[in-house]
Order: sequence, then C-alpha cells, then structure tokens
Amino acid sequence: MFDINLLIRKNIRSLVPYSSARDEYKGEEAVFLDANENPFNTPLNRYPDPHQLKLKKTISTIKNVPAECIFLGNGSDEAIDLLIRAFCEPGVDNIVSIKPTYGMYKVCADINNVEFREVLLNKDFQPDTEGLLKRADNNSKLLFLCSPNNPTSNSFKKEDLLHLVKKFPGLVIIDEAYIDFSGAGTLTGELGNYPNLVILQTFSKAWGMAGVRLGMAFAGKEIIDVLSHIKYPYNINVLTQRTALECLSDTRKKDTWIREILDQREYLRKELSRLPMVKHILPSDANFLMVRFDNPQEIFHYLINKKIIVRDRSKVILCEGFLRITVGSEAENSELVKALQQY
Repeated sequence: MFDINLLIRKNIRSLVPYSSARDEYKGEEAVFLDANENPFNTPLNRYPDPHQLKLKKTISTIKNVPAECIFLGNGSDEAIDLLIRAFCEPGVDNIVSIKPTYGMYKVCADINNVEFREVLLNKDFQPDTEGLLKRADNNSKLLFLCSPNNPTSNSFKKEDLLHLVKKFPGLVIIDEAYIDFSGAGTLTGELGNYPNLVILQTFSKAWGMAGVRLGMAFAGKEIIDVLSHIKYPYNINVLTQRTALECLSDTRKKDTWIREILDQREYLRKELSRLPMVKHILPSDANFLMVRFDNPQEIFHYLINKKIIVRDRSKVILCEGFLRITVGSEAENSELVKALQQY
C-alpha cells in the first residue's frame, strides 16, 4: 500500500504554508482592499490566482487529467526542485536516475545536498531496469526517467517504465517533455493505477512557449497537494497564465506545428545522412536529432562562425562524437544543410 507519509520529509509534513490574501477570497468581482495592491494599472496591479484554477481546468480538459491532479510550475524545473525538497532529506536520502539524461535532475539534487545515483543506459539507450532497482535502498525517495530522453532522443519501453513504477520504493518521475513528437504515447492514463507515479510535461516544446516558463506535473492528489503546500504562493504570474490560456484555446495550431516539425525532422535526417562527414544519426522521438560526426568539435565551431548554433554533446558518455541539432523552421534547416554542404 502506498503511504505518502513514509516518503515525505518530517518538517514538510508539519509545515504550515503561507496563506495569501487570495486564499481567503477566491471570487473575481469585488473591491479588493486585502493585499496591499496598487489600485491602478488594472489588471496587472492584482496578484495572480495562486491556484491557477482557470488554467488548470482548461489543461484538465485537454490532457484528460483531473484538475486536482495538476501542478503548474515556473518551468518543469520548479516541479523537479519541489519534489526533491519535499521528499528528500539532505545528507540522508538519495535519488536514482539514468545516465546520460537531462542535467537539471542532478543539479537540483546537488543544490539540495541530496545524493544522486546514476545508472548507465544500455547499448540501445534503454534503461537498465534491474541495475536501477539494485542502486535503490531504503533511503531512495525519487527515480527520474526522461522519456523520450534528452540527449539520446529515444523513448523507453512502456513495460520497462511500469516495471520500475511497480518495484521502486519511492516516487517515479517520468519526464515527458518531448512526448508530443513521439509515437510512444503519454503515461498520464496510468496515474490512477500507480499512486507513486509523477509525470512531467512542458509548454516549452510542442506549444512553442519556452519563453513563458510554464511546466506541468501530473500525479495523484496526495502528491499534488504536497507540491502546492510548499510552492511560493504566486509562482505563476498573470502574464504567463493569460498567455497559456490564449495558446490553449487553439490546439489545432499546436498540432500543425508538431506535424511541420516532424516533416522537417525527416527532411533533416535525409539531407544530413547524405553528407560524407555524418557517420550516424540516432532514431529520434523528439524535436531534435543526435548526429555523429568524425570531427564534431570542428563542425561545431564552423557552424558557430556561420551563426548557426547547435549543441555539442560529443563529450557526454555514450554520446561521443555527437552534435545535438534542434529541428528548426524550413528556412533554418535549409541554412544548416547548405552550410554543412559547403564545409
């Protein structure tokens, strides 16, 4: 039986959260004289809804996840940090994850003085499920898995992910930042079956809102309540909430962008594979390609001189020789291909 009290830190269990003025009154139309706000410059003079109720209801309809099972953060990084702060006792508990993967899991662990245990992916860039479970002990509180994974660009097998959710002694966090570009499908439909499952998604990729900084965490109400309990009261500002609602009102635009990115991903794959300096391109379930060159450093700096910026992953374990290339617009991708043809 899942008991969140066995995982949560003692001081978090007893924490009395900050109560904002908007916690006491949740209506919209009123004479607000409770929060020491400037009465001018409407509507930016008012503090934002600390619970983001309208935005969560809209996301709930699109994602088919109950609103009470949604946490919104300042990017997915806020949810990552709050999960560590809520469940990991500094200097005592540990986190298990894969290698290579998204670097912020380890950075947040290091900031919070929590041991970070890494298990190398296998030769097919799939997680070593038994190796991950063997690295866990009674103080292992979180397991981070990014699927599709950054930087390896591949999705993990659903049966492996669910096996880890069933067997890991703590919370399993599956980061689905790139799920819209994958045929694997989201695991949000499994939330009702696994109370220790947390799924992260973002507005930065498919929705084209990286500059807005808005991330989503989906989990059972118990876990979401813990994150909401310890977050800063007004973590999602008025402009972010408004912009997100505007974008969510037209999901067809997002779907069109995804199709174009997938078409351009295939265009890039074909064009790059024809180049003699390209030795291998990994299959991709994301909005980027991992491309192996004989001379990645030279290519990287050559492109910089052309004002084309890609990501050098050639020194990352298992990614030796690879540059990570984000799929851009048709014009940007053509410019990249032309530059490499001229190399």
